Amino acid sequence: MRKLFFTTGSPFARAVRIVLVEKGLDFEREETFTTPSVEERARITPTLQVPALIDGKLTLWDSAVILDYLMSAYPVAAAPEGMQPLAAGYVRSGEEWHDKLVLATLQTLGVSTTTVSQLQWSGIRHEENSHAARCAIRNQHLFDWFEAQLIGTADGFVPGVVSAQDILLACICQFIETRPLRLSWRAPDRPKLASLIARMEQRPSFQEEAALWWEPGVTYATAAEVEWAKRKTIYSGPAFSEWVTAR
Repeated sequence: MRKLFFTTGSPFARAVRIVLVEKGLDFEREETFTTPSVEERARITPTLQVPALIDGKLTLWDSAVILDYLMSAYPVAAAPEGMQPLAAGYVRSGEEWHDKLVLATLQTLGVSTTTVSQLQWSGIRHEENSHAARCAIRNQHLFDWFEAQLIGTADGFVPGVVSAQDILLACICQFIETRPLRLSWRAPDRPKLASLIARMEQRPSFQEEAALWWEPGVTYATAAEVEWAKRKTIYSGPAFSEWVTAR
């Protein structure tokens, strides 16, 4: 049985989970909603980071490596009815360098975004810190670049299929919308990006592995709390303290 180690909120880990679901692959969940101790993480990976995947005798870490493995090692499952199929590979023949560049740039976007998030929970707002502020500014340049790389409002980065790049970009955008970070990817001149996110949100894999709201105090300890976290975004829904009081 495959085993995936991950933290609940990680957009990188969520992209891996979604690809596992898209491929129809069962996996055991080793999940935490906050970062475990260094000692606990070191037993899994020397990077002290997750996601990490155990598949038989193979142990992999780093989401890009895991996504490459899953996309390459397992056949494509049937597409959801009326929806585009998952791409057959991680990168396309003849387009390797472009596809790899998009994936590397997505990694930069994810790290930039999670840095802002981690600093905020340490008490450092990005508006008050030069490094975090640069991360927030970098994100806007990256979103404009991704908008230019997307094919159109009916396709993502690759025509006719859903790619690993599409999935990771959508997961990072949804991470931004489920954290009170004062960040946003939305802009009137990014219609292709908005269309991609809307289409990804309709896929069964995205709904099964839903993006959950998080702020200090949230533990997902009850089914009711998880359901609230599925519906809460930066645009709608009560804050956690207000939700708890209302209950």
